[in-house]
Amino acid sequence: MESAEYIRNLAIIAHVDHGKTTLVDHMLKQSEVFRDNQAEMSQELIMDSGDQEKERGITITAKVTAVEYGEYRLNIIDTPGHADFSGEVERTLNMADGCLLIVDAQEGPMPQTKFVLTKALENGLKPIVVVNKIDKPASRIDEVEHELADLFLELAIDDDQLHYPEFYAIGREGKAWAEQPSDPTAPADLKPLFDAIVEHIPAPRVELDGDFQMLVTALAWDNFKGKYAIGRITRGQVKAGDAVVLIDREGNTTNSKIGDVFMSHGLSRFTVEKGIAGDIVQLTGISDAQIGATIADTENPEALPTIEVEAPTLRIYLGPNTSPFKGTEGEFTTARQIGERLQKELETNVGLRVEQEDKGFLVSGRGELHLSVLIETMRREGFELEVGRPQVVTTTIEGEEFEPVEELTVEVPEEHLGAIQTELGSRRAVQKDQHNLSGGIVRLTFEIPTRALLGVRGILMTTTKGTAVMNSLTTGYQPVGQALDQQRNGALIAFETGTTTPFALQNAEERGVVFVAPTEKVYQGQIIGLNSRQDDLEINVCKTKQLTNMRSKASDGVVQLTPPTVFSLEQNMDFLENDELLEVTPSSMRLRKRQLLAHERKRAKG
Repeated sequence: MESAEYIRNLAIIAHVDHGKTTLVDHMLKQSEVFRDNQAEMSQELIMDSGDQEKERGITITAKVTAVEYGEYRLNIIDTPGHADFSGEVERTLNMADGCLLIVDAQEGPMPQTKFVLTKALENGLKPIVVVNKIDKPASRIDEVEHELADLFLELAIDDDQLHYPEFYAIGREGKAWAEQPSDPTAPADLKPLFDAIVEHIPAPRVELDGDFQMLVTALAWDNFKGKYAIGRITRGQVKAGDAVVLIDREGNTTNSKIGDVFMSHGLSRFTVEKGIAGDIVQLTGISDAQIGATIADTENPEALPTIEVEAPTLRIYLGPNTSPFKGTEGEFTTARQIGERLQKELETNVGLRVEQEDKGFLVSGRGELHLSVLIETMRREGFELEVGRPQVVTTTIEGEEFEPVEELTVEVPEEHLGAIQTELGSRRAVQKDQHNLSGGIVRLTFEIPTRALLGVRGILMTTTKGTAVMNSLTTGYQPVGQALDQQRNGALIAFETGTTTPFALQNAEERGVVFVAPTEKVYQGQIIGLNSRQDDLEINVCKTKQLTNMRSKASDGVVQLTPPTVFSLEQNMDFLENDELLEVTPSSMRLRKRQLLAHERKRAKG
């Protein structure tokens, strides 16, 4: 391809679970990327390739793919919809010239919809609106269209952005219409959407004849070619063997040479003779490439503006495991190995920050999910870690300390409305809006400090019997307020190291909720349950029943235990207090006190 006129670069943006990745799947299938036998065999959510993406059902990292539509080449960027991974959206939008904004026909615009649309309009992207899932029984298409119009009116930077084409779709069936269909079950395909992309999204505005210049926006690896530097060519052309200069974020330059030039096609990549301005390419041979660096021609090495992402809002301590069971379950246990892994993560995870602290590290990210995905990834790679309680990242403005504030949206059945308002009110949340949806569901919007959100998800899920749907988005900063009067009950702490017994756990159950099962190894200072009172309580869960030669009907009964409460990684992080740690290994997660011995805990309390 010699001209950028036949290139279209678009990002797929939306709130989580509004159907981005499913729609991209059908765009790939309908553009005949796969052979006939592959199309039938290919699974749903093709673009979500990572293990955690498949398990959690969310997109974590932005993916770049491409399809051919007639004589046009469509480069498609599938972005995450969860607010915690919004750094992925920020770093990839500069590759696009337009976007598909997908909105659920029932839920309408949500917090992340507002965030991604704001970023898209700031980048000057031409939006195409897709009202998805119009076949939902509770869909409210007309209301959603009005809400979208209000959102554009609020966020538009110039008048042109108020005029956008609108389409209707059922993403999971691969159907789209330019007009609201009278019969959504009738046969249809995505051709109207492909035609709209070609018609409404502009061709890249670039210089074809200038000196080569490209901003590295993403990185990839494989065992054959090593590191791939991915980005959109801003100016000029590139081909294999070209001498280039790599300019990092600090302005330092390194001479290098292009190995091969690749482009995407569906889920695969193929070599091309050259890449031209406006196209998204993948370059090999530049081993030092980092996200935000510029690759430029040696004759005229000019740096492009680096990628700016919003500051992290949450910080955790992450260090080598120091429990008595250290080294028994994991392969990588030292601070040096953890530090090297975190440095590698920084190459691709632009929303992350890492600082050295004593024997471990302070890792800052955009939310609990952002940090827990990193911890889970390291855990699966064989690392043993200990994790501290999440803390809010504050900032100082003109000598005053400010904390992040979030807009929290909660959808809940009407009968649980009071419980939600009571719990969030005690956390100093300010209710901004209340909207009745169909089916007896109420949508509440609050403004709440980020620190007040820590641990609230589990509480609201319990009080609403699992029916609450929560979404939040950082909206700004406010002066740090008073300490929150939120106190968890005390912990049940193992009195000695050993193996738990049913006889001892029966006694522990009378004191509170138990987290461990019989015949499980525990160590002194490990948290084995939640006390029913405010104070911590040491309890011997390894005690065995004394045997005698006397038999009685009363003493020979079978011990009946309640199954232990098992927390997920996020629930364990929410549970932690300042004097506690979470031990994370490839096969276990154990809550523990920082000071394992009782007299050391008393001394630390003063």
